[in-house]
Amino acid sequence: MNKLLIKYWAPVILWMGFTFLMSTGAFSAANTSLMVEPILKFLFPSISPHMLHLVHGVIRKLAHLTEYFVLGLLLFRAFKGDSTESHGWGWALSSLIIVALFAASDEFHQTFVATRTPSIVDVGIDTIGGALALCISSLVHFHRRRKKALP
Repeated sequence: MNKLLIKYWAPVILWMGFTFLMSTGAFSAANTSLMVEPILKFLFPSISPHMLHLVHGVIRKLAHLTEYFVLGLLLFRAFKGDSTESHGWGWALSSLIIVALFAASDEFHQTFVATRTPSIVDVGIDTIGGALALCISSLVHFHRRRKKALP
């Protein structure tokens, strides 16, 4: 039992730790701009300051989406475990609840970080990222079950 717990839930815990790290001041907009903006200026030398700021913001929001997409995948995998039963929607719903609660707690954490700004919009983006992963996971799960059921 412990092996299964580690196999399926350790990646979830590690990813949540990584996500928590990403919500610290080290990954504030001011700090990520030090890396992202020079790359954008190199790729697009004539980019305007306004467009540079806009693209940096979009990249940051896509990072939110991606972080929680991965969390959704890992949670679905953990809830499924080695099960051969067909509870895909139940696993997805349980995963989505955790994604949304973790996203909200992550933004709450940012209220204590001077260089971060909590946002309900980010909770929505995070939850959408997780929901996309769970839709894909559920569809893949049901497709595989249907494929196995065919003679």
